[in-house]
Amino acid sequence: MTTLIENGHIVNEGKIFTGSILIREGTIDCIVESSAKDYFRTVEKLEEWADNVVDAEGMYVAPGVIDEHVHFREPGATWKGCVESESRAAALGGVTSFMDMPNNDPPAVTREAVDSKFSIAAKDSWVNYSFYIGATNGNIEEIARADPHRIPGVKVFMSSSTGNMRVDDPAALDAIFSRSPLTITAHCEKQEIIDANLEKARKEYTELIPYSVHELVRSREECIRSTAQVLDLALKHGSSLHVLHLSTAEEVGMIAEAAKANPKISGEICVQYLVLDDTMYGRYGPMMKCNPSIKKPCDKLALREALKKGIIRVVATDHAPHLFCEKDRGCFDAPSGVPLIQNSLQIMLELCKEGVFRIEDVVSWMCHGPAERFRIEGRGFIRKGYKADIVIFDTERPCRVIPMSRAGWSLFSSFSSSIVHTFVNGVQVVEDGKLTMERNSQALSFRR
Repeated sequence: MTTLIENGHIVNEGKIFTGSILIREGTIDCIVESSAKDYFRTVEKLEEWADNVVDAEGMYVAPGVIDEHVHFREPGATWKGCVESESRAAALGGVTSFMDMPNNDPPAVTREAVDSKFSIAAKDSWVNYSFYIGATNGNIEEIARADPHRIPGVKVFMSSSTGNMRVDDPAALDAIFSRSPLTITAHCEKQEIIDANLEKARKEYTELIPYSVHELVRSREECIRSTAQVLDLALKHGSSLHVLHLSTAEEVGMIAEAAKANPKISGEICVQYLVLDDTMYGRYGPMMKCNPSIKKPCDKLALREALKKGIIRVVATDHAPHLFCEKDRGCFDAPSGVPLIQNSLQIMLELCKEGVFRIEDVVSWMCHGPAERFRIEGRGFIRKGYKADIVIFDTERPCRVIPMSRAGWSLFSSFSSSIVHTFVNGVQVVEDGKLTMERNSQALSFRR
């Protein structure tokens, strides 16, 4: 099957140029810039060879988004979401690859459990996939034997969150940071501080508890102290460390400083922390509750600046579906997590329209950045010979949000941009905003 995407604004490696892309047998066969001599004659010849021609005039053509931080809930909580439902939402959002976290039931803390998730995805996923192995206080041998070409990283929960996989044994943490062949991805919160804050809040608030209390319970102090702990461990052992869902200005500065001594230290920012702040709890209530908590407007601005300055190079979602009836509870009882994968690219494009970011930078953070940080084989860029994972979006076509996650709801009702087409390994899985019912997903592989 040969497909020609013609006359689009191609966004790749810091540039935007008009051109055409020929896809052959699932890979990018050639890229022709409109500035090239005899461009239109070349495109006419390509049209003759192509089995399918997609007119992208006036639209942007970019590598498919790689979301390296999702919770698809399978196995164990499939009423909230599953690989099929959440990867379907991903495809509709222009996300062509995901990397799923291990806090399942049972938790994915053995090779057998991780293999089971790969088997599910091979059958059900609409987009490319991989799965982290989880850390516990006693599974260092499982982590040490993990295949670094197949598994992207080991997830370390420094506090209790959904699934409660907290690693709190200092000896276990030392072993993980010294022996892991995988990048360590860390959820950084300090449980002792959370527990103390929660006890204080329960005494202070007995009824009509404002949802903003979540930020006081999961406070900036506990995030900062936990991040300091993992940075110290990574510096001590020279570990490859990726700190997840940063939420404070202080953590950004800490990572920037630590990375000077250990370049294998990096961080991730999720889209919700770039558009929400604690002044919005009154509007969104439990629907914006997530761990770590959404914090101050100054933190939101600092996170934006961290991206623009190149301190942080990866934007993800921490996509975490819960049913509306589960979320629509009191401050202490509503579960933490927000379904975002279907609209993450559109959220970032809205910020571009506001003048906060540039489109070429968004592509760098959501496509190139994850591919480079995890050394994903042959994806994340529009290059000859790379897999044809491609999203085509229109910044002048408004759309209403129809949530496709099993959660069934979204924080957002509409966007000024639309995801028009999505290709996964050369197969068009989304056409004009609708699923084509064709799939061609593959497991990700990593150069290590």
